[in-house]
Amino acid sequence: MEHSARHTVIFTTALCVVFSLLVSAVAVALKDRQDENQRLDRIKNVLLAAGLSQRGESLSRDELNQRFEQKLEAKLVDLAKGNFVDTDDALDYDQRRAAKDPDRSRPAPDNGAKVQRVPDLGLVYLIRGESGGVDGVVLPVEGYGLWSTMYGYLALEADLRTVRGITFYEHGETPGLGGEIANPRWQAGWPGRQAIDEKGEPRLRVKKGTAGPPERDPYQVDGLSGATITSNGVTNMLSFWLGDAAFGPFLDSYRNQQEAG
Repeated sequence: MEHSARHTVIFTTALCVVFSLLVSAVAVALKDRQDENQRLDRIKNVLLAAGLSQRGESLSRDELNQRFEQKLEAKLVDLAKGNFVDTDDALDYDQRRAAKDPDRSRPAPDNGAKVQRVPDLGLVYLIRGESGGVDGVVLPVEGYGLWSTMYGYLALEADLRTVRGITFYEHGETPGLGGEIANPRWQAGWPGRQAIDEKGEPRLRVKKGTAGPPERDPYQVDGLSGATITSNGVTNMLSFWLGDAAFGPFLDSYRNQQEAG
């Protein structure tokens, strides 16, 4: 009887060890696949914001990578100083993870977007034109809405003021209300709006109601019906990430370089 009990314990322990190893191996394999899928999803959304791909367009992994490499360049920016940081692995940089690391981030000043920490380095994407010059830039943006943190990308034209496009790739807002931030029809009203005024101040906001055309109403975007708090969250998000605590110094510095020739 004692021998049988010992045998059972040994057998059970062996099974636990084997299954633990199997689970660990599967987790590692899935982690690599998940990381790759996240990378491809990031590339897809950056391309959408920049207007370099269309919604519903079916692109393979190779086609996504090829289009990104041809049209975009990932760069790291020192957010406090506003200058580029030389590195060969900018595309592998995880800005969201860096913001959670006290050694790679700093507390954010009080802000309506409810951003708690700002990473020391920001990840931007330069849009390359046919001649090799810079046609614009894509910036990662995030901010709190009604129920969740909204994550997206804002693309600016070469003047670094005019909106080229916007996407939201992750949020938990109410479907049909605040969740309309992911609706292509709502996002179609952003291009041509002015995110930053001539003094370098963030001005663009989501209004309550319908905005006029960009040439007549440059600093406002259509409101989200029944989603005032989410609308305010998007406005606060833009104000923060285009401001002095985040990408503002970079945009000012790079704009001055572009205007100087």
